[in-house]
This record gives sequence, C-alpha cells and structure tokens, in this order.
Amino acid sequence: MPAGKWKDNMGMTYAQAIRDAIAEEMEADSKVVLIGEDIGIYGGAFGVTRGLWEKFGPSRILETPISETAFTGAAVGMAFMGYKPVVEMMFGDFASLAIDPIVNHGAKYHFMTAGAVKCPLVLRLPCGSGTGAAAQHSQSLESLFLNSPGLIVLAPSTPQDAKSMLKWAIQCEDPVIFIENKLLYRATGEVSDAPYNFGKAKIAKEGSDLTIYSYSRMVEESLKSAIMLDSAGISAEVVDLMSLRPLDEKTIIESAMKTSRALVVHEAPLFGGFGAQVSSLIAGSDAFYCLDAPIKRLGGLEMPIAYTPSLEASQIPTASSIYEAALEMME
Repeated sequence: MPAGKWKDNMGMTYAQAIRDAIAEEMEADSKVVLIGEDIGIYGGAFGVTRGLWEKFGPSRILETPISETAFTGAAVGMAFMGYKPVVEMMFGDFASLAIDPIVNHGAKYHFMTAGAVKCPLVLRLPCGSGTGAAAQHSQSLESLFLNSPGLIVLAPSTPQDAKSMLKWAIQCEDPVIFIENKLLYRATGEVSDAPYNFGKAKIAKEGSDLTIYSYSRMVEESLKSAIMLDSAGISAEVVDLMSLRPLDEKTIIESAMKTSRALVVHEAPLFGGFGAQVSSLIAGSDAFYCLDAPIKRLGGLEMPIAYTPSLEASQIPTASSIYEAALEMME
C-alpha cells in the first residue's frame, strides 16, 4: 500500500506505520512474506496486518497452525533459502516456544557457514503489560535474545521509528528481533520516508542535569517525567536507545559525561534487565569520572505480571516513579 495510506488527521498510528512498512516492502520485493497466526483475514490479534490479505493473498500471507516452534522453524528455513519472512508472534511471550530455531539456528548459521548462509528474518514481538492479559501474555523478554550473538534487537518508540526501522529490518540480511509494545499501537505521530540510521540512539529531549536512558514505551513515560522535572527546575535529557543490539555506546557515554547523572529505565524486571548493560557501559568508560551520583536503574518488579489492573499498573515504571527516582539522584 502506498505511503500515507493509513494517515488520518492525527498523523499515523504506530500500528499503521508497521503495516505500511510491511506493505511497501512486500510490494518492492516478492521474496518478502508474512507468517503467523490469524494474520490474514482476521488481520492479526492487534489488527496490525489488517488489509494486507486482500492485497497480497494467501501466497504471501501465510496463516499457520498454533505452533510457534513449527512456523518459526519454517521461517528460518525459508530465510536460508533466500526468502525474507516477517514472522508475527501473536504475543511476544510465545517467542519462548521458538528459542531453538531463532537462537540455535537463525542467529548462528551465518557464522557457522563462514557467511555462505544468511538469515534475512524479522521476528515481530508484541510485548509489554497494560492490556490485562496477565502473566503469560504481558512480558518484556528482550533479555532472552540480547545474549545471543548474531541477533539484532530493535525497540522503536514512535510511529516514525516503527516504520523506518521495520523497513530497514526487512531489508537486512541478518535476523532481527523487532519489539513492539502493545500500548504503543495506538500512539500517533507524523511519519515520513526518512531512512533509519542503523545502530544509533537519539536524543528525544535535550537536558543538562540528568540523563534518562530508555527504549520502547518507557521513552514515553520518561518524556512525561522530564516535563515534571522541568517544572521542578531540573533539566532532564532523555535518550531513546532504539537499538539494543547493536548499542550506540558513543551517545550513551557522551550524554552521561554531559549531564553527570544516569538513570536507566525499562519495563522488564530489574534483575538481569538491559539496564545493567547500559550501567556497566557507563561505569567502565570515562563518563564514570564525570558522575555526581551513582548510576541508578529502574525496572519492573520481580514478579510475573498480574491480572488485577491495580497490581498490573503498579509493577512497572511510570512517569511518577521515574520523577521520584530522578529527584533522589539530584539530592
């Protein structure tokens, strides 16, 4: 479908941006296929692929049985043979059922064959809490993949980034884990045809007193907290990491040196979370000698996501909790 097809008066939604990216890449390359459960006539569990079936039909939109191991394994095999599969997990949590084809095969064959076999695969993972879907459908599992060399892990926070990053991912010759926070699907924003600057973070808001590092939906919460901090006379810089692997180390270090305080925020549980990687990077760099306070991490609670709305809402960082953590660092 042509760019801009899904725009309305509020701009383009995050879900529409993803749909546009898929449609444009399918139009441009007949080797691009979409694979997953209920992604055809139904349009996907979150409606992201709605309308693609009518345009591309069953030869390009491959409806699968309920077996993530099987259809992800098939997608990896197709990628080895030159196709460019875009796999949609109904919920990102179900990627745990497909660890073997993703981690043991897709991530490694390029290395094991000295570059002879490539795996141009995109695995789209709707992740995160806030929809009342409970413990098995609400997780943020990026750390499962970040310790596997050979995988690229991307986590866009805006419609613009969702489109440009997904188009880049589909064209990439390596397997890409593409994290889509479910609560971002309705987020709106202007979307252009600007290309993605691979592996680079961006400064979502300039600041001078403290840097908040985040990605995916927590960027939105971090920006809200930054506005609150501005009202309290504290200038917070917000760095949207965007790419978790590879990681833009230069931007991270330079921002910490600039502001002298570093707060890392993510929705996944704190223990073993990605915040530790960012923190260790700063601590092991010249930025460490510029810090006026210890590096602080803020993540989800150490428990499965609850079904009860009040408990679910209390388990992950919010603008208010980020604000409070930042105030503590400024004391």
